[in-house]
Amino acid sequence: MKRIYLPTVRGCEFRSALCVALIMLAIGLMLWPDAPFCAEERQIVDMAGRIVTIPQKVNRVICSGAGCLRLLTYLKAQDRVVAVDSIEINGSPIDARPYAIANSQFKNYPLFGEFRGHDNPELIAGLRPQPQVIFKIFAGRGQDPDHLQSETGIPVIVLEYGNLTYGREQLNRALRLMAKVMDEKARAEEVITFFNTLEQDLRRRTRDIPLDQRPSCYVGGLGQAGPHGFQSTEPSFPPFVFTNARNVAGQSSGENPLSHATVAKEQIVFWNPSVIFLDVSTLRLGSGASALDQLRRDPAYQGLSAIRRGKVFGLFPCNSYNRNFEAVFANAYYVGKILYPKSFADVEPMAKAEEISTFLNGGPAFKSLNKQFGGLAFSRINIK
Repeated sequence: MKRIYLPTVRGCEFRSALCVALIMLAIGLMLWPDAPFCAEERQIVDMAGRIVTIPQKVNRVICSGAGCLRLLTYLKAQDRVVAVDSIEINGSPIDARPYAIANSQFKNYPLFGEFRGHDNPELIAGLRPQPQVIFKIFAGRGQDPDHLQSETGIPVIVLEYGNLTYGREQLNRALRLMAKVMDEKARAEEVITFFNTLEQDLRRRTRDIPLDQRPSCYVGGLGQAGPHGFQSTEPSFPPFVFTNARNVAGQSSGENPLSHATVAKEQIVFWNPSVIFLDVSTLRLGSGASALDQLRRDPAYQGLSAIRRGKVFGLFPCNSYNRNFEAVFANAYYVGKILYPKSFADVEPMAKAEEISTFLNGGPAFKSLNKQFGGLAFSRINIK
């Protein structure tokens, strides 16, 4: 019989020492489950610069603050929320959030706090199942992120919302960070590419139109933390920026961009825009106070060129619980169709709007939304 010899004593000692070391390491990890090297956890840096330790795999979250759930919906991860804030359940008499219209199931989720970031730690602690992560837009509103994290024991990740013009990089960072947490990186890049492609298409259609063929225009009644009257506008209004429109309220090159402005009535009369667009969210003000009522009743506006020529058109609300990015692009195609009909001859604005909503929200929303505003969006509005 052939003899089989054991390894040398030196090799045996080496293997024994290695086994002992591995056993001690395993015991150490069991006794210290929160060790930074634990394979089931990872660290990320949020947009407030905070280092946050989160689970390796995140399947359950809540979204705090204006627009937070909208971004999660864009990433096709809305099925991983376990609770919602009060605006998702109660809404408002006129709800102008396409992401919520396309996802009516949000109304049936448990409540974790009031809207605009006023979270309730006790409600969060009582959720079953428990969220693994809390995403929070606007760290300075409602519950402080560190306090909320301390009270609930759940990691809080701060995001900043950004916008489609001067805040595009901020928006992209928010999408990518949320996607990193949710393991949806490919989808984040799809959304970012989608936004870029829409903007490039709009700019391509309008960039070569001579200045003397660009009608002057003004958008009034823009919502900003609620409905406003005709003097509410936006100097950096994205649908005008993307279509190279002559925004009479626009800013000069080099000025710090403004997302909202209230202009004097006399200034609007002086500008005398050729085309007026109304954000139909102004109708939420009720009888007598809306931008539409002001145009119909105020003699100062009756002489405006746009009113005399019947050039007043309705747009979908750009802002409702933060910026409706799908509405921004949908409005841009409608603005282009009105200002430069030949350049947008192949575009049917409502069909384009629903295409955008379906890509971002998982379903159509704009036809349903328009019913709430009497069909005035994407239509000529009779002022007389």
